[in-house]
Amino acid sequence: MSPKLQVANKMYLIVIAWLYVTLLMSLAEAFSTQGTVLGAIVTFLLYGLLPMSLVVYLGGTPLRRKEIRRKQLQDATPGEAAASSVQPDASGHSTGLPQEPTVPSVRKET
Repeated sequence: MSPKLQVANKMYLIVIAWLYVTLLMSLAEAFSTQGTVLGAIVTFLLYGLLPMSLVVYLGGTPLRRKEIRRKQLQDATPGEAAASSVQPDASGHSTGLPQEPTVPSVRKET
């Protein structure tokens, strides 16, 4: 198993454990003499579901970026990639030098 996959599995384990804890908190509130079912639902949503969905989304961002780059590289044809690396532009001259000099050189008279 690759190290990145192990890290991802550990992240999901933490998420599942936290959701379990918040589920037990909400059940304790629902069956409490002073608690309500609405309070239990709000507790589960605000302490469990919403924060963990944010953590999973932010934690998966690097994996999504890598997948997007991989798909973009697969979509590019090999001929385009080779042509773009060999010829950066289609002109016949160097990008740093003008084709015709526009300013004539002037010699200093002594």
